Amino acid sequence: MENQQQPARKKIMLNYGLLSGLILIVISLLTYATGNTYTPHWSINVISIVSMIVIIVLGIKKFKDLNGSFLSLGQSLKTGIGIALLSVIAFMIYLYVFANFIEPEFINRTTEINIQKALENNPSIPQETLDMQESMTKKYFFLFTFGFFLIFNLFIGFITSLIAGIVMKKVENEY
Repeated sequence: MENQQQPARKKIMLNYGLLSGLILIVISLLTYATGNTYTPHWSINVISIVSMIVIIVLGIKKFKDLNGSFLSLGQSLKTGIGIALLSVIAFMIYLYVFANFIEPEFINRTTEINIQKALENNPSIPQETLDMQESMTKKYFFLFTFGFFLIFNLFIGFITSLIAGIVMKKVENEY
């Protein structure tokens, strides 16, 4: 049965992962089109997370359906984390294209906004600290951003897969 599961799992992870990534990209483009790229409403984050959770659960359910209504916790985790990983990879590619070609000032404007927030929170920050923060943000923007998105999405994928796996678990009897 394991040989039949692998292609089905890979196809499900690819389809649902790309669907989730596409939804995140559409949400980001809508935010950009409405002029809220730098100050999105908190509901945008909630919609993004909920959509990812729903797609992961649907992907795990699809795997279970194709697996004769059987699902182990391990299968749930592999499928859900795979969907989350492919979703974040698709979004990272989009973000790279967005920041370099669609909105070339994205990194500079994001850095400026972060410095303004830091000054609002602590007006006595030395200029050297602000300069260092600006330099580090511009230099390592993609590394920090991609790292954060990767860790956050994999965490959401893990928790969602774990809960879905516990709820939907059904293993074959070994009699």
